[in-house]
Amino acid sequence: MSSQSGKSDAASPSADAVTGRWDGVDVNFGEEGGRLTYGSYLRLPQLLDQQRLESDPVAHDELLFITIHQVYELWFKQVLHEATASRDAMLSGELWLAQHLLRRVHTIERTLTQQVDILETMTPQDFGEFRHRLSPASGFQSVQFREIEFLSGAKDPSFVKRFRGLTETERARLDQRLDEPTLWDAFLVVLEGAGFATGTEDELRTGLSAVARDRGKYGAVWELAEALLQHDELAAAWRARHVVMVERMIGTKPGTGGSSGAGYLRSRLDLRYYPHLWHLRTSL
Repeated sequence: MSSQSGKSDAASPSADAVTGRWDGVDVNFGEEGGRLTYGSYLRLPQLLDQQRLESDPVAHDELLFITIHQVYELWFKQVLHEATASRDAMLSGELWLAQHLLRRVHTIERTLTQQVDILETMTPQDFGEFRHRLSPASGFQSVQFREIEFLSGAKDPSFVKRFRGLTETERARLDQRLDEPTLWDAFLVVLEGAGFATGTEDELRTGLSAVARDRGKYGAVWELAEALLQHDELAAAWRARHVVMVERMIGTKPGTGGSSGAGYLRSRLDLRYYPHLWHLRTSL
């Protein structure tokens, strides 16, 4: 039968018939009662409950400050995951996998640097509203960041001795990083596997030079060396961007953890994980 408008009933589906349909396509959002949902898989209730503000009265920009640094720690966790796997791939001779994972690290490191732009939308006055609440906490105390440095080759046992606020778990993690092979140690194994001695400085320079001058024969080794150098360069770029941000935010004030603030950060600008790869440029 026809409806009062003159159209057939078949052309006017009921509300029930179009529920869950967009543009004629059935779309399900877990409403069928599945045990796993987007929120439960990502543990969003727990995650979104971790931004606890210390300021009273509440400072508007404290949420931004906490969020940015929590995101940094999540990316640090991923960098450690990828860099550790890259090292292990080098040790097992899977050079393609080691390089692939390092390229992912590079992309994350570029993101880390770009996140400073978001933090710099906060003015020094805004930061000043809650900065006093942070003391004696400090970004220098990031255990994961120290793990990245140790894994990359810049091992510093004095950090573990100086940092009294470490938990037993954190201290164990850092001690493990101090004991285990670095990315550079793994690369030396790769060089040795390619037939080069690495026991002395002269032998290492000779091997690196031979790889650089015959990329047809040692292409995989060369590309891996370049991936390590890129990791080193991006880490240096993040340190440089970070120190300028700190100077813009607090000038020459001491850091909240009692450090010399920007002065300490500037002292780290010349750090290089792989000086041999940088020195190689001079001889090419």
